[in-house]
Amino acid sequence: MRPAPKTRLARLGDAMRRHRRVILGIQWFIVLFYAALVIVPALLPLPPSGASIVSDLTLFAQFAFWGVWWPGVILSMVLVGRVWCGVLCPEGAVTEFASRHGLGLSIPRWLRWSGWPVLAFVCTTVYGQLVSVYQYAAPALLILGGSTLLAGAVGLVYGREKRVWCRFLCPVSGVFALLAKVAPLHYKVDEQAWRAYPGPPPRVDCAPLIDLRNMKGASQCHSCGRCSGHRGAIEFAARSPNEEILGESPRRVSNASAVLLIFGTMGVAVGAFQWSVSPWFTGLRQAAATWLIEHDSYTLLQDNAPWWLLTHYPQVNDAFTWLDGLGICLYIGAYTLLAGGLGWAALRLAARLAGGSRFDWKSLAMGLVPIAGAGLFLGLSMTTLTLLRAEGWLPPGVSSARALLLGGAAAWSAWLGLRIVASSDAGLPRQLVATLLYALPLALAVTSWVMIFWVW
Repeated sequence: MRPAPKTRLARLGDAMRRHRRVILGIQWFIVLFYAALVIVPALLPLPPSGASIVSDLTLFAQFAFWGVWWPGVILSMVLVGRVWCGVLCPEGAVTEFASRHGLGLSIPRWLRWSGWPVLAFVCTTVYGQLVSVYQYAAPALLILGGSTLLAGAVGLVYGREKRVWCRFLCPVSGVFALLAKVAPLHYKVDEQAWRAYPGPPPRVDCAPLIDLRNMKGASQCHSCGRCSGHRGAIEFAARSPNEEILGESPRRVSNASAVLLIFGTMGVAVGAFQWSVSPWFTGLRQAAATWLIEHDSYTLLQDNAPWWLLTHYPQVNDAFTWLDGLGICLYIGAYTLLAGGLGWAALRLAARLAGGSRFDWKSLAMGLVPIAGAGLFLGLSMTTLTLLRAEGWLPPGVSSARALLLGGAAAWSAWLGLRIVASSDAGLPRQLVATLLYALPLALAVTSWVMIFWVW
Protein backbone atom coordinates (compact mmCIF):
# COMPACT_ATOMS: atom_id res chain seq x y z
CA MET A 1 0.00 0.00 0.00
CA ARG A 2 1.47 3.32 -1.07
CA PRO A 3 1.77 5.97 1.62
CA ALA A 4 -0.48 9.01 1.34
CA PRO A 5 1.17 12.01 -0.34
CA LYS A 6 2.63 14.52 2.05
CA THR A 7 1.06 17.90 2.62
CA ARG A 8 2.88 21.12 1.80
CA LEU A 9 3.56 21.70 5.47
CA ALA A 10 5.02 18.22 5.84
CA ARG A 11 7.26 18.83 2.82
CA LEU A 12 8.32 22.15 4.35
CA GLY A 13 9.34 20.35 7.54
CA ASP A 14 11.35 17.82 5.50
CA ALA A 15 13.03 20.68 3.62
CA MET A 16 14.07 22.24 6.93
CA ARG A 17 15.69 18.94 7.89
CA ARG A 18 17.52 18.59 4.58
CA HIS A 19 18.75 22.18 4.50
CA ARG A 20 20.09 22.32 8.02
CA ARG A 21 23.21 24.15 6.86
CA VAL A 22 21.11 26.98 5.45
CA ILE A 23 19.36 27.35 8.79
CA LEU A 24 22.72 27.41 10.57
CA GLY A 25 23.87 30.15 8.22
CA ILE A 26 20.75 32.18 9.00
CA GLN A 27 21.33 31.68 12.72
CA TRP A 28 24.89 32.92 12.64
CA PHE A 29 23.97 35.91 10.50
CA ILE A 30 21.42 36.85 13.18
CA VAL A 31 24.02 36.27 15.91
CA LEU A 32 26.35 38.80 14.24
CA PHE A 33 23.53 41.28 13.59
CA TYR A 34 22.32 40.89 17.17
CA ALA A 35 25.83 41.37 18.59
CA ALA A 36 26.35 44.53 16.56
CA LEU A 37 23.05 46.05 17.66
CA VAL A 38 23.68 45.19 21.32
CA ILE A 39 27.36 46.13 21.62
CA VAL A 40 28.00 49.08 19.30
CA PRO A 41 25.24 51.45 20.58
CA ALA A 42 26.44 50.92 24.16
CA LEU A 43 29.84 52.33 23.14
CA LEU A 44 28.36 55.44 21.55
CA PRO A 45 27.25 58.65 23.28
CA LEU A 46 23.57 59.19 23.95
CA PRO A 47 21.61 60.33 20.90
CA PRO A 48 21.65 64.12 20.41
CA SER A 49 18.49 66.17 20.42
CA GLY A 50 16.65 65.84 17.12
CA ALA A 51 18.18 62.45 16.23
CA SER A 52 15.97 59.86 14.55
CA ILE A 53 15.98 56.11 14.07
CA VAL A 54 17.24 56.70 10.53
CA SER A 55 20.17 58.94 11.46
CA ASP A 56 21.25 57.50 14.83
CA LEU A 57 22.42 53.90 15.35
CA THR A 58 21.41 53.88 19.03
CA LEU A 59 17.83 54.84 18.24
CA PHE A 60 17.77 52.41 15.33
CA ALA A 61 18.90 49.58 17.60
CA GLN A 62 16.33 50.59 20.20
CA PHE A 63 13.57 50.50 17.58
CA ALA A 64 14.86 47.23 16.10
CA PHE A 65 14.96 45.42 19.45
CA TRP A 66 12.01 46.78 21.38
CA GLY A 67 9.87 48.14 18.60
CA VAL A 68 10.07 45.35 16.04
CA TRP A 69 12.09 42.36 17.28
CA TRP A 70 10.32 41.50 20.54
CA PRO A 71 6.73 42.25 19.49
CA GLY A 72 7.43 40.18 16.37
CA VAL A 73 8.78 37.28 18.42
CA ILE A 74 5.70 37.26 20.66
CA LEU A 75 3.43 37.33 17.62
CA SER A 76 5.38 34.53 15.93
CA MET A 77 4.88 32.23 18.93
CA VAL A 78 1.13 32.45 18.54
CA LEU A 79 1.15 32.14 14.75
CA VAL A 80 3.79 29.50 13.98
CA GLY A 81 4.94 28.11 17.33
CA ARG A 82 8.55 28.22 18.46
CA VAL A 83 10.10 28.51 15.00
CA TRP A 84 11.94 31.56 16.33
CA CYS A 85 13.66 29.37 18.93
CA GLY A 86 14.69 26.66 16.51
CA VAL A 87 15.62 28.74 13.47
CA LEU A 88 16.38 32.33 14.45
CA CYS A 89 17.24 32.77 18.14
CA PRO A 90 20.86 33.92 18.63
CA GLU A 91 21.07 32.60 22.20
CA GLY A 92 19.92 29.18 21.06
CA ALA A 93 22.60 29.11 18.36
CA VAL A 94 25.31 30.22 20.79
CA THR A 95 24.46 27.75 23.56
CA GLU A 96 24.15 24.83 21.14
CA PHE A 97 27.46 25.67 19.45
CA ALA A 98 29.18 25.94 22.82
CA SER A 99 27.77 22.60 23.93
CA ARG A 100 29.40 20.90 20.94
CA HIS A 101 32.84 22.00 22.09
CA GLY A 102 32.39 22.15 25.87
CA LEU A 103 32.82 19.77 28.75
CA GLY A 104 29.63 17.85 28.04
CA LEU A 105 28.81 17.27 31.68
CA SER A 106 25.50 15.70 32.63
CA ILE A 107 22.74 18.09 33.64
CA PRO A 108 22.51 18.29 37.45
CA ARG A 109 19.19 17.93 39.20
CA TRP A 110 19.20 21.47 40.59
CA LEU A 111 19.46 22.91 37.10
CA ARG A 112 16.34 20.98 36.01
CA TRP A 113 14.18 22.80 38.55
CA SER A 114 11.05 23.95 36.75
CA GLY A 115 10.98 27.25 38.61
CA TRP A 116 14.07 28.78 36.99
CA PRO A 117 12.23 30.25 33.96
CA VAL A 118 9.63 31.79 36.30
CA LEU A 119 12.27 33.33 38.56
CA ALA A 120 14.36 34.52 35.62
CA PHE A 121 11.36 36.12 33.90
CA VAL A 122 10.33 37.99 37.04
CA CYS A 123 13.86 39.19 37.82
CA THR A 124 14.70 40.36 34.30
CA THR A 125 11.33 42.08 33.89
CA VAL A 126 11.59 44.05 37.12
CA TYR A 127 15.30 44.80 36.70
CA GLY A 128 14.68 45.99 33.14
CA GLN A 129 12.22 48.55 34.48
CA LEU A 130 14.65 49.80 37.09
CA VAL A 131 17.40 50.47 34.56
CA SER A 132 15.09 51.57 31.69
CA VAL A 133 16.19 48.81 29.36
CA TYR A 134 13.78 49.94 26.62
CA GLN A 135 15.26 53.43 26.53
CA TYR A 136 19.04 53.04 26.84
CA ALA A 137 21.72 50.94 25.16
CA ALA A 138 23.93 50.16 28.18
CA PRO A 139 21.17 48.35 30.12
CA ALA A 140 20.24 46.46 26.95
CA LEU A 141 23.84 45.29 26.62
CA LEU A 142 23.90 44.30 30.28
CA ILE A 143 20.66 42.30 30.16
CA LEU A 144 20.67 40.91 26.62
CA GLY A 145 24.43 40.51 26.36
CA GLY A 146 24.64 39.05 29.85
CA SER A 147 21.93 36.54 29.03
CA THR A 148 23.77 35.48 25.88
CA LEU A 149 27.05 35.06 27.77
CA LEU A 150 25.29 32.92 30.36
CA ALA A 151 23.74 30.84 27.59
CA GLY A 152 27.19 30.23 26.11
CA ALA A 153 28.67 29.41 29.52
CA VAL A 154 25.94 26.87 30.25
CA GLY A 155 26.55 25.32 26.85
CA LEU A 156 30.28 25.05 27.54
CA VAL A 157 29.66 23.14 30.76
CA TYR A 158 26.53 21.04 30.24
CA GLY A 159 25.03 18.97 27.47
CA ARG A 160 26.34 17.49 24.26
CA GLU A 161 24.93 19.37 21.27
CA LYS A 162 21.90 20.25 23.40
CA ARG A 163 20.19 23.51 24.33
CA VAL A 164 20.30 23.12 28.08
CA TRP A 165 19.98 26.88 28.58
CA CYS A 166 16.89 27.09 26.39
CA ARG A 167 15.14 24.18 28.06
CA PHE A 168 15.77 25.00 31.71
CA LEU A 169 17.07 28.55 32.22
CA CYS A 170 16.06 30.97 29.47
CA PRO A 171 14.03 33.86 30.99
CA VAL A 172 11.47 33.78 28.18
CA SER A 173 11.36 30.05 27.47
CA GLY A 174 8.42 29.52 29.82
CA VAL A 175 6.48 32.37 28.21
CA PHE A 176 7.18 31.01 24.74
CA ALA A 177 6.01 27.56 25.84
CA LEU A 178 2.71 29.05 26.99
CA LEU A 179 2.09 31.03 23.81
CA ALA A 180 2.99 28.09 21.56
CA LYS A 181 0.05 26.16 23.04
CA VAL A 182 -2.30 28.09 20.76
CA ALA A 183 -0.13 27.98 17.63
CA PRO A 184 -1.98 26.46 14.63
CA LEU A 185 1.20 24.71 13.44
CA HIS A 186 3.16 21.97 15.18
CA TYR A 187 5.16 18.80 14.64
CA LYS A 188 2.66 15.97 14.96
CA VAL A 189 3.64 12.49 16.14
CA ASP A 190 1.78 9.49 14.69
CA GLU A 191 2.10 6.83 17.40
CA GLN A 192 0.85 4.04 15.15
CA ALA A 193 3.40 4.84 12.44
CA TRP A 194 6.11 5.08 15.13
CA ARG A 195 5.39 1.54 16.35
CA ALA A 196 5.14 0.16 12.82
CA TYR A 197 8.48 1.54 11.63
CA PRO A 198 10.75 -1.34 10.51
CA GLY A 199 14.43 -1.60 11.35
CA PRO A 200 16.68 0.72 13.33
CA PRO A 201 15.72 4.39 12.90
CA PRO A 202 18.23 7.14 12.10
CA ARG A 203 19.48 9.23 15.01
CA VAL A 204 17.75 12.54 15.71
CA ASP A 205 19.59 15.29 17.52
CA CYS A 206 16.75 16.99 19.43
CA ALA A 207 18.44 20.06 20.88
CA PRO A 208 15.69 20.97 23.41
CA LEU A 209 15.81 17.45 24.89
CA ILE A 210 12.28 16.30 24.01
CA ASP A 211 11.02 12.74 24.27
CA LEU A 212 9.89 12.70 20.63
CA ARG A 213 7.70 9.62 20.83
CA ASN A 214 5.60 11.13 23.61
CA MET A 215 5.55 14.72 22.31
CA LYS A 216 1.93 15.83 22.60
CA GLY A 217 2.06 19.56 21.94
CA ALA A 218 4.09 22.49 20.68
CA SER A 219 5.15 23.96 24.02
CA GLN A 220 8.68 22.58 24.23
CA CYS A 221 9.29 21.87 20.53
CA HIS A 222 11.58 24.44 18.84
CA SER A 223 10.21 23.61 15.37
CA CYS A 224 13.70 23.30 13.92
CA GLY A 225 12.68 20.50 11.53
CA ARG A 226 15.42 18.05 12.51
CA CYS A 227 12.94 15.33 13.45
CA SER A 228 10.68 15.80 10.41
CA GLY A 229 9.97 12.40 8.85
CA HIS A 230 11.61 10.50 11.73
CA ARG A 231 10.41 6.86 11.68
CA GLY A 232 7.80 8.01 9.16
CA ALA A 233 5.86 9.29 12.16
CA ILE A 234 6.65 12.99 12.65
CA GLU A 235 5.54 15.74 10.31
CA PHE A 236 4.91 19.46 10.31
CA ALA A 237 1.14 19.89 10.30
CA ALA A 238 -1.76 22.21 10.95
CA ARG A 239 -4.06 21.85 13.92
CA SER A 240 -6.82 23.72 15.71
CA PRO A 241 -5.35 26.52 17.87
CA ASN A 242 -7.55 25.21 20.69
CA GLU A 243 -6.46 21.59 20.44
CA GLU A 244 -3.64 21.61 22.95
CA ILE A 245 -5.46 23.56 25.65
CA LEU A 246 -8.82 21.80 25.37
CA GLY A 247 -7.23 18.36 25.11
CA GLU A 248 -4.67 18.91 27.88
CA SER A 249 -4.72 16.50 30.79
CA PRO A 250 -4.53 18.17 34.21
CA ARG A 251 -1.48 16.05 34.98
CA ARG A 252 0.42 17.53 32.01
CA VAL A 253 0.23 21.16 33.15
CA SER A 254 3.04 21.95 35.55
CA ASN A 255 2.75 24.23 38.55
CA ALA A 256 5.53 26.39 37.10
CA SER A 257 3.62 26.99 33.84
CA ALA A 258 0.44 27.98 35.63
CA VAL A 259 2.27 30.23 38.11
CA LEU A 260 4.17 31.91 35.28
CA LEU A 261 0.91 32.56 33.44
CA ILE A 262 -1.08 33.94 36.38
CA PHE A 263 1.62 35.72 38.39
CA GLY A 264 4.15 36.36 35.62
CA THR A 265 2.55 37.30 32.30
CA MET A 266 -0.71 38.55 33.87
CA GLY A 267 0.90 40.00 37.00
CA VAL A 268 4.51 41.12 36.84
CA ALA A 269 4.48 41.93 33.12
CA VAL A 270 1.28 43.99 33.27
CA GLY A 271 2.50 45.83 36.37
CA ALA A 272 5.76 46.62 34.57
CA PHE A 273 3.90 48.06 31.59
CA GLN A 274 1.45 49.91 33.84
CA TRP A 275 3.48 51.81 36.44
CA SER A 276 4.90 54.46 34.11
CA VAL A 277 1.43 55.63 33.01
CA SER A 278 -0.39 55.09 36.29
CA PRO A 279 -1.59 58.18 38.17
CA TRP A 280 -1.74 55.97 41.26
CA PHE A 281 2.01 55.45 41.09
CA THR A 282 2.60 59.18 40.60
CA GLY A 283 0.32 60.11 43.47
CA LEU A 284 1.83 57.61 45.88
CA ARG A 285 5.35 58.68 44.92
CA GLN A 286 4.55 62.34 45.50
CA ALA A 287 2.91 61.55 48.83
CA ALA A 288 5.93 59.54 49.94
CA ALA A 289 8.35 62.28 48.82
CA THR A 290 6.35 64.91 50.69
CA TRP A 291 6.36 62.81 53.85
CA LEU A 292 10.14 62.29 53.62
CA ILE A 293 10.77 66.01 53.16
CA GLU A 294 8.51 66.90 56.08
CA HIS A 295 10.49 64.51 58.27
CA ASP A 296 13.89 65.77 57.03
CA SER A 297 14.75 62.38 55.52
CA TYR A 298 16.47 62.81 52.16
CA THR A 299 18.34 59.55 51.62
CA LEU A 300 15.64 57.97 49.44
CA LEU A 301 15.32 61.21 47.43
CA GLN A 302 18.91 61.09 46.20
CA ASP A 303 19.60 60.05 42.61
CA ASN A 304 23.16 58.83 43.07
CA ALA A 305 22.64 55.18 42.19
CA PRO A 306 24.86 53.78 39.40
CA TRP A 307 23.22 53.28 36.00
CA TRP A 308 23.39 49.50 36.29
CA LEU A 309 21.26 49.60 39.44
CA LEU A 310 18.83 52.42 38.73
CA THR A 311 18.35 54.66 35.69
CA HIS A 312 21.01 57.39 35.90
CA TYR A 313 21.44 59.67 32.90
CA PRO A 314 21.58 63.21 34.33
CA GLN A 315 22.88 64.57 31.02
CA VAL A 316 19.34 64.08 29.63
CA ASN A 317 17.59 64.84 32.94
CA ASP A 318 16.64 61.22 33.50
CA ALA A 319 17.73 59.78 36.84
CA PHE A 320 15.77 57.63 39.26
CA THR A 321 15.94 58.32 42.96
CA TRP A 322 16.09 55.49 45.44
CA LEU A 323 12.43 56.25 46.14
CA ASP A 324 11.63 55.72 42.44
CA GLY A 325 13.30 52.33 42.44
CA LEU A 326 11.57 51.26 45.63
CA GLY A 327 8.25 52.56 44.34
CA ILE A 328 8.54 50.66 41.06
CA CYS A 329 9.28 47.40 42.87
CA LEU A 330 6.42 47.93 45.32
CA TYR A 331 3.96 48.88 42.58
CA ILE A 332 4.78 45.85 40.42
CA GLY A 333 4.76 43.61 43.47
CA ALA A 334 1.41 44.95 44.71
CA TYR A 335 -0.20 44.59 41.29
CA THR A 336 1.15 41.04 40.99
CA LEU A 337 -0.18 40.04 44.41
CA LEU A 338 -3.56 41.61 43.68
CA ALA A 339 -4.16 40.40 40.13
CA GLY A 340 -2.25 37.13 40.47
CA GLY A 341 -3.55 36.34 43.93
CA LEU A 342 -7.19 36.98 43.05
CA GLY A 343 -6.84 35.06 39.80
CA TRP A 344 -5.17 32.11 41.49
CA ALA A 345 -7.79 31.96 44.23
CA ALA A 346 -10.67 32.22 41.74
CA LEU A 347 -9.28 29.45 39.52
CA ARG A 348 -8.64 27.13 42.45
CA LEU A 349 -12.16 27.64 43.75
CA ALA A 350 -13.62 27.12 40.27
CA ALA A 351 -11.72 23.85 39.91
CA ARG A 352 -12.83 22.73 43.37
CA LEU A 353 -16.47 23.45 42.55
CA ALA A 354 -16.67 21.90 39.09
CA GLY A 355 -13.34 20.37 38.11
CA GLY A 356 -13.45 16.92 39.61
CA SER A 357 -11.35 14.59 37.49
CA ARG A 358 -11.89 16.65 34.32
CA PHE A 359 -9.73 19.71 35.07
CA ASP A 360 -7.76 21.33 37.85
CA TRP A 361 -6.92 25.02 38.36
CA LYS A 362 -3.76 24.71 36.27
CA SER A 363 -5.46 23.32 33.17
CA LEU A 364 -8.29 25.84 33.59
CA ALA A 365 -5.71 28.63 33.78
CA MET A 366 -4.42 27.65 30.34
CA GLY A 367 -7.60 29.08 28.86
CA LEU A 368 -6.18 32.51 29.69
CA VAL A 369 -3.19 32.09 27.35
CA PRO A 370 -4.76 34.20 24.54
CA ILE A 371 -5.40 37.23 26.76
CA ALA A 372 -1.95 36.89 28.34
CA GLY A 373 -0.30 36.77 24.91
CA ALA A 374 -2.31 39.76 23.70
CA GLY A 375 -1.22 41.68 26.80
CA LEU A 376 2.44 41.01 26.14
CA PHE A 377 2.12 42.11 22.51
CA LEU A 378 0.15 45.24 23.44
CA GLY A 379 2.65 46.15 26.14
CA LEU A 380 5.69 45.73 23.91
CA SER A 381 4.01 47.59 21.07
CA MET A 382 3.69 50.61 23.37
CA THR A 383 7.43 51.08 22.85
CA THR A 384 6.97 50.70 19.09
CA LEU A 385 4.35 53.43 18.99
CA THR A 386 6.30 55.72 21.33
CA LEU A 387 9.31 55.56 19.02
CA LEU A 388 7.19 56.12 15.91
CA ARG A 389 5.45 59.04 17.58
CA ALA A 390 8.85 60.59 18.29
CA GLU A 391 9.54 60.32 14.56
CA GLY A 392 6.40 62.32 13.85
CA TRP A 393 4.44 59.39 12.47
CA LEU A 394 1.73 57.34 14.11
CA PRO A 395 -0.12 54.61 12.20
CA PRO A 396 -3.84 55.37 11.74
CA GLY A 397 -6.40 53.30 13.63
CA VAL A 398 -4.14 52.39 16.56
CA SER A 399 -6.90 52.69 19.14
CA SER A 400 -9.28 50.57 17.09
CA ALA A 401 -6.63 47.94 16.44
CA ARG A 402 -5.86 47.73 20.15
CA ALA A 403 -9.54 47.37 21.00
CA LEU A 404 -9.99 44.68 18.36
CA LEU A 405 -6.99 42.69 19.57
CA LEU A 406 -7.94 43.00 23.22
CA GLY A 407 -11.58 42.15 22.59
CA GLY A 408 -10.74 39.23 20.33
CA ALA A 409 -8.26 37.75 22.80
CA ALA A 410 -10.74 38.19 25.67
CA ALA A 411 -13.49 36.46 23.69
CA TRP A 412 -11.13 33.61 22.78
CA SER A 413 -10.08 33.10 26.41
CA ALA A 414 -13.70 33.30 27.54
CA TRP A 415 -14.70 30.64 25.01
CA LEU A 416 -11.84 28.35 26.05
CA GLY A 417 -12.84 28.71 29.70
CA LEU A 418 -16.46 27.89 28.87
CA ARG A 419 -15.39 24.77 26.98
CA ILE A 420 -13.15 23.58 29.81
CA VAL A 421 -15.81 24.14 32.47
CA ALA A 422 -18.49 22.55 30.27
CA SER A 423 -16.44 19.34 30.12
CA SER A 424 -17.15 18.88 33.83
CA ASP A 425 -19.69 16.36 35.06
CA ALA A 426 -20.73 18.75 37.84
CA GLY A 427 -24.25 20.14 37.93
CA LEU A 428 -25.24 23.28 36.04
CA PRO A 429 -25.26 25.57 39.11
CA ARG A 430 -21.68 24.60 39.98
CA GLN A 431 -20.61 25.09 36.38
CA LEU A 432 -22.16 28.57 36.30
CA VAL A 433 -20.37 29.62 39.48
CA ALA A 434 -17.09 28.13 38.20
CA THR A 435 -17.50 30.09 34.95
CA LEU A 436 -18.04 33.34 36.85
CA LEU A 437 -14.94 32.66 38.94
CA TYR A 438 -12.90 31.95 35.79
CA ALA A 439 -14.10 35.28 34.40
CA LEU A 440 -12.52 37.19 37.30
CA PRO A 441 -8.85 37.02 36.19
CA LEU A 442 -9.97 37.58 32.60
CA ALA A 443 -11.88 40.71 33.62
CA LEU A 444 -8.92 41.96 35.66
CA ALA A 445 -6.62 41.61 32.65
CA VAL A 446 -9.00 43.41 30.30
CA THR A 447 -9.64 46.17 32.83
CA SER A 448 -5.91 46.78 33.30
CA TRP A 449 -5.36 47.34 29.59
CA VAL A 450 -8.47 49.50 29.29
CA MET A 451 -7.10 51.68 32.10
CA ILE A 452 -3.70 51.94 30.39
CA PHE A 453 -4.97 52.82 26.92
CA TRP A 454 -8.28 54.61 27.39
CA VAL A 455 -8.64 55.84 30.98
CA TRP A 456 -5.20 57.05 32.08
